[in-house]
Amino acid sequence: MRFGRLITLLLLLFTLSFAWAGGTSFFQRLIPAIPSWKNITTELPSSWERAYRIVALKSAVDAKLDKKNYVKIQYIPLFMQQTIIAVEDNRFYHHIGFDMEGILRAMLVNMQTGDFTEGGSTITQQLVKNLFLSQEKTYGRKVEEVVLAIDMELRYSKEEILEMYLNSIYFGSGAYGIGDAARIYFDKSPVNLTLAECAMLAGLPNAPSLNSPYVNFNGAKQRQAIVLSVMTRHGYIGSQAAEEAKLAPIKLAK
Repeated sequence: MRFGRLITLLLLLFTLSFAWAGGTSFFQRLIPAIPSWKNITTELPSSWERAYRIVALKSAVDAKLDKKNYVKIQYIPLFMQQTIIAVEDNRFYHHIGFDMEGILRAMLVNMQTGDFTEGGSTITQQLVKNLFLSQEKTYGRKVEEVVLAIDMELRYSKEEILEMYLNSIYFGSGAYGIGDAARIYFDKSPVNLTLAECAMLAGLPNAPSLNSPYVNFNGAKQRQAIVLSVMTRHGYIGSQAAEEAKLAPIKLAK
């Protein structure tokens, strides 16, 4: 019953995403727009592409992920996982793809400012956006993002979602994913990253081009300190470990 309700909600949200994102024309072109199954994964009309992502999400995800430098979760330090969760989505293990608390908070801020200054996105939503969606800030795209995030949570475990997220986010300086980031910044494998290095990397996705230690080392250190403070506040590490990590020397690859 619970699964059935989730599917019903998913279909409802998906229908709304069509209406908000220009999908109403899809229904007018339903019969002539049907592509052959042979070409279902190539050159799809935008409305059919949305539908394909929902129905065959795992195939769509596999087609987007870069498997060349992909790092499995067991080779990503726990500190790296915790730093990302702490600063990006501390309720990651307690939501089903979207966080109503975060969304309501973002809506209040946006109404006050009259603009999309707050996103309220979970790690799952950010993963969906990185893989499939544009950076435009519209309500239609936001609904589609939530629909895909729920679908993602139904089909993958939290560990798989976190693994894919860490392998797809941009860390600046040409580093896409944790494998590239560990090599480009510290010339090592992710499994060998220290807490200080993990905290520095976790601070980069917020503004990767500006915070890269190769561009602005002091800015990267400031972000590192923020990440460590957030980890302390949420109980991932103690205050002494945080201070030691802040003072630990950072040896960059270049």
